[in-house]
Amino acid sequence: MQLRRGDTRPKLSPVDIRLATSGDLDATLALYAQLQPDDPPFDLDAARSVYEDILQREGLDFLVGVDDAAVVGSIYVNIIPNLTRGLRSYAVLENVIVDDTRRGTGLGKQLMAAALDHARAAGCYKAMLLTGSSNPDTHAFYRACGFDGDAKQGYLVRW
Repeated sequence: MQLRRGDTRPKLSPVDIRLATSGDLDATLALYAQLQPDDPPFDLDAARSVYEDILQREGLDFLVGVDDAAVVGSIYVNIIPNLTRGLRSYAVLENVIVDDTRRGTGLGKQLMAAALDHARAAGCYKAMLLTGSSNPDTHAFYRACGFDGDAKQGYLVRW
């Protein structure tokens, strides 16, 4: 493979994208430690309980990217029923993460494409996400995946 000027990591062959399983918890927690390194510690049994709830919750699909049996990325796809737009649902994507050693390889785009395909197949008329990142590369990534950062204004309340 020939790298072009500016390429820092080789592009990868596609990974397997699938629904997460109970066996993916440890790898998922390792990814989330990269996503939110300042999160407070938590009880592992409580995390298992929350994770199982996520896996069983109707309309919440948790996708993982797996390469050589290792989970290297994940994304939530929340399918939300709707009384407008011809009763078509919409999707909210959350907790997008690719292992930091795999960023810039195309894995994130593959994971995002799978999440958008999943939402489209569920009959959603749109998909939305919010990012707290001020990194221009993050915004460029979302735009490259087809998102319009100027279409709507997002607001957030935290407790």
